[in-house]
Amino acid sequence: MSQSYRYILGSQTYQFKSLAELMAKATPQRSGDRLAGVIAQSARERAVAQMTLADVPLKTFLNEALIPYETDEVTRLIFDEHDTQAFAYISHLTVGDFRNWLLSDYATPQVLAAVKMGITPEMAAAVSKIMRNQDLILVAKKCHVTTAFRNTIGLPGHLSTRLQPNHPTDDVNGIAASILDGLLYGNGDAVIGINPATDNVAQAIKLMTLMDDVIQKYQIPTQSCVLTHVTNTIECIEAGAPVDLVFQSIGGTEATNSSFGFNLNTLAEAQDAALSLNRGSVGNNVMYFETGQGSSLSANAHHGLDQQTCEARAYAVARKFNPLLVNTVVGFIGPEYLFDGKEITRAGLEDHFCAKLLGVPMGCDVCYTNHAEADQNDMDNLLTLLGVAGCSFVMGIPGSDDIMLNYQTTSFHDALYVRRVLGSRPAPEFEQWLTKMNIMKNSTDCVLSSTLPSAFSKPLYALQGGC
Repeated sequence: MSQSYRYILGSQTYQFKSLAELMAKATPQRSGDRLAGVIAQSARERAVAQMTLADVPLKTFLNEALIPYETDEVTRLIFDEHDTQAFAYISHLTVGDFRNWLLSDYATPQVLAAVKMGITPEMAAAVSKIMRNQDLILVAKKCHVTTAFRNTIGLPGHLSTRLQPNHPTDDVNGIAASILDGLLYGNGDAVIGINPATDNVAQAIKLMTLMDDVIQKYQIPTQSCVLTHVTNTIECIEAGAPVDLVFQSIGGTEATNSSFGFNLNTLAEAQDAALSLNRGSVGNNVMYFETGQGSSLSANAHHGLDQQTCEARAYAVARKFNPLLVNTVVGFIGPEYLFDGKEITRAGLEDHFCAKLLGVPMGCDVCYTNHAEADQNDMDNLLTLLGVAGCSFVMGIPGSDDIMLNYQTTSFHDALYVRRVLGSRPAPEFEQWLTKMNIMKNSTDCVLSSTLPSAFSKPLYALQGGC
């Protein structure tokens, strides 16, 4: 049952006709919400909406569905899997009280882990809307989410990277060269993941085989993934391909996911298929999801919600399937949704906070498109802030420039920078391998060896014909 929300400020009364409208009006300014027509009309109205939202009891989110239960399977997932016992610890709080509690010393990593299944995505989104950037960083830092496949991702004090060797024609030599380049910078412990230029089952199997050959030849404690559609990956598994992780872009509404060509049953089928291969050595988290603010709006599947709330709902989908990795491709959709560096930075911190609070192993593709009002300095700032916040992983791409997807992100040396400046380390199994292979001379300080490791110099020398 929807109810209205009212706030009296002086002689003026502000009326919000539903929780969905209140959430949207309380959201920090961004271009996507302006495009959707749900944004606050002034900074004054936004501040009033935030004050009103702060007084809303958390229990309200269990009584007022933002998208009807009967028509949306993501809503049903959120309500059906809500843990009332975990929620009991915080059930007496308002959104504002919840913020204060999260920032307090009572909300330890252990306590946050105990209550995560009692927190709905809408609760996480609501509290994020009344938090400063530093609040988002501080609380996310306390949320420890650890996953494993061939190595262990998300341990405190560690930062992993996805080695992303994309190529505009899927040329195997170009991809192999990018993989080698990334490994020599200590990248690739989260995953070696390729976005195929030609997206079909045969091409996916070709790229999976290439990466598996490299991983097996050099005994690299990492995992591979071709970022093809989930149904393609199921076919690859049925064909006997060496599939480590199953990928899918996900959204926060059933209609969004339908536009992507899948539903929750599809993901369950894919997870079961990947688990049946039993390819992990230290864990069995086999799913990899990507998200991004604006995806539901761009699919006209947002149901009038603000884009950040839709984004948080996607984390319920992710959480259901115990993924190894999830990342928000924060600035990829474009300035129509996140206009400039400030909006991209805020969205990245919100996404990371909400996901970690819900127990999702969150990383971030710190990125922007060339027509956004942003530059690499903005990305340096967000990368550093996310490193402080305990981000699970970031991207590593040659020269920061993805020549296949045509967007700007973080490079191999950017990951090396943040590891050095913050004292973060690679996944422990991967770190041992970097030392063993003489890629890193001092892995504690992320100091690279001054010479090319012999395991890689010999095949390179052979390719040059011994010259």
